[in-house]
Amino acid sequence: MAQNNYISRICDNELQDALSSAGAVLIEGAKWCGKTSTAENLAKSALLMQDPDSTKSYQQMADTKPSLLLRGATPRLLDEWQETPVLWDAVRFEVDKRQKTGQFILTGSATPIDNATRHTGTGRIARMMMRTMSLYESGESNGDISLINLFNDVQDIESVSNLSIEQIAFCICRGGFPASIGKADRTALRMPVDYVEAIVNNDVSRVDGVDKNPNKVRLLLRSLARNIATTASFQTILDDVEATGESISDKTISTYYNALRRIFVAEPLPAWLPRLRSKTAIRTSPKHHFVDPAIATSVMRINQGMILKDFEYFGLLFEALCTRDIRIYAQHNDGDVFHYRDKSGLEADLIVQLRDGRWGAIEVKMGSREIEKAAENLIKLTEKINTEKMRKPSFLMVVTGGQFAFKRKDGVYIVPLGCLKP
Repeated sequence: MAQNNYISRICDNELQDALSSAGAVLIEGAKWCGKTSTAENLAKSALLMQDPDSTKSYQQMADTKPSLLLRGATPRLLDEWQETPVLWDAVRFEVDKRQKTGQFILTGSATPIDNATRHTGTGRIARMMMRTMSLYESGESNGDISLINLFNDVQDIESVSNLSIEQIAFCICRGGFPASIGKADRTALRMPVDYVEAIVNNDVSRVDGVDKNPNKVRLLLRSLARNIATTASFQTILDDVEATGESISDKTISTYYNALRRIFVAEPLPAWLPRLRSKTAIRTSPKHHFVDPAIATSVMRINQGMILKDFEYFGLLFEALCTRDIRIYAQHNDGDVFHYRDKSGLEADLIVQLRDGRWGAIEVKMGSREIEKAAENLIKLTEKINTEKMRKPSFLMVVTGGQFAFKRKDGVYIVPLGCLKP
């Protein structure tokens, strides 16, 4: 089922590896991020649950004999499986029966309601998170600087990014939705706007079958957008929404926010909890993020020209863009991403930690004026780490919106986002 116009994704190899080791693979992620296309590129047959010509018959078959829906050349794609949750247990049972790897690929743009499946699928169904496209995948990063090479102690780097500040602003507003890549600017910028409307008016209610007030959903999204890349409390979010004259309870805010997480729209960045030399209190609040920064600009109804006039907010959106890309690059290298902040105010915007214990700290700065302070903060952070219980950092890096990549005399890497790859 390979497609001639398919744009290669970083996770292609991850999917192949997962299929070689598990009976089935679940690809999770936001709608329109390319899950189906990526799965179809490897699948030999497919069951498309949202095909309007066949949905009813598929659901009737699932109610009577779901195993019939699993017949077909393998790997067999089961697209949007959560529309018929019984397929999960059917796949698990079939994998046990066949005792072969690479049998099924499931895709899902929502976590099904609690208890919709009887078994977790552990040991039979591998999971893979998929996000929108990074700048390297969309061809806007030259990929001269590899994240894994930084972990492997590269001694020297050099590169020049071709991305201007104006182009970065456009990339933020367009987002990384595959269908928008290569389109005319006006068309590309329309896609995240349509995506937000789908969230507000449909998707956020469908995830748990509970109707939600579209206006309150929109106001929540706007508040999260205003507070993107910050650790704003839920009380701040609540006050922000109520300042518009719309009353909303703590419980409603929590319910709506959890629904946004279950459809992979909201993706908070957790705090890093390292071993420190002293008993410095570490802030544990996550940072607010969307799966793609274009969600923020779309719900705020702002374009690249407007964010270029608000450099402070542009900086937060740039951090959100970097967070999206670094998450994609880290996942490819079997790593996770966090943020760090302690009671003294010392912080690192991003901490990348690999499963083998290696870690690196990153500060995100739009312009060159802030680089010196950012590098100093990163060095201060390393001095706080208890290296008897943790490794020393593999690298310290300031990711910028500038042009030049180089290594400072103090060992801190300065790398434009437009030069990075996994």
